[in-house]
Amino acid sequence: MSCHGARIVDLAAAGIPGAAVGSGTFRLLNEYQRTFPLVSRPFAAIAAECGLGEDEALHALRAWQASGVVSRVGAVFAPRRIGSSALAALVAPAERLEEIAARVSAVAEVNHNYQREHAYNLWFVVTAASQGRLREIVAGIEHDTGCPVIVLPLEEEFHIDLGFDLAGGATARAAGKEAAPAQPPPEAACALPGLERALMHALQEGLPLEARPFDALGRKAGISEGMVFELIERWLADGIVKRFGIVVRHHELGFRANAMCVWDVPDEEVSRLGRLLATEPAVTLCYRRRRALPGWRYNLFCMIHGRSREAVCATRDDIAGRLGLDRWAHEVLFSCRRFKQQGACYLTDADA
Repeated sequence: MSCHGARIVDLAAAGIPGAAVGSGTFRLLNEYQRTFPLVSRPFAAIAAECGLGEDEALHALRAWQASGVVSRVGAVFAPRRIGSSALAALVAPAERLEEIAARVSAVAEVNHNYQREHAYNLWFVVTAASQGRLREIVAGIEHDTGCPVIVLPLEEEFHIDLGFDLAGGATARAAGKEAAPAQPPPEAACALPGLERALMHALQEGLPLEARPFDALGRKAGISEGMVFELIERWLADGIVKRFGIVVRHHELGFRANAMCVWDVPDEEVSRLGRLLATEPAVTLCYRRRRALPGWRYNLFCMIHGRSREAVCATRDDIAGRLGLDRWAHEVLFSCRRFKQQGACYLTDADA
């Protein structure tokens, strides 16, 4: 069984009483990670579908956000469709790890920052308005910490989806789809018009948890509610936004073990194997990244989350065995500390 099997989460343990499987509050969290309605009163709409009142739904979401179960309600932007992004890592001396992690986390455009079990022990994701800004961020970190940074841009996306089926029943994804390349190239990254930049900046932190959130979002961005809907719908259609809905945090939901699994696959094999790996229900992220030789030889990455280290290892070994992945050099990098986790910040106040 994959570590996604029997994923029934006791939401009462996360601070929300009465959220048994099948209840309205459970449905609210589980069913609107992707299908969030773009209407004037979205919380009233989803509350009605879940057998709740609007105030009850908003109270539950506010409580989840306060406890960390919910990161935000809003957009998940596609990597590199706007601005530039990359996974990066460095070797932090053990006695300076917290100091260096704090310096990295202080960068607004760093959205994830984790300690992992490896010589490269600090891993972070940078999203920025441009490739030039990304280079500035990396250079600043290197200057201030004295630690060289390896930068691993996305080269091919096979599957990226950190939504979680909390009720179990995950099924294998369809095989055979062509991988989505990391388009456009960084130097030609999409430059949004001013109004769209203003909306994106306002949306990065998520929707305000109030009755008419899109109206509030529009007022913050200086545009009408109708234009907010028009732009978000266009972003979804164009693939700039991958999904719009409730964004949960896996650790607070009980999935306390996660591993970044990497392989050094021949370049002529990586696309085929990446597409196969992406069909596995246990795989939440799967992509090809650029190597950083000589220190980092791996080009095929996936993430596996589970309730325990043993479950993740068993799942990884099963997948690698069936796909024959371990014929090539490989490593498993478990996360051991989370220093920062938030939505991507492509646009700072100055950029917007």
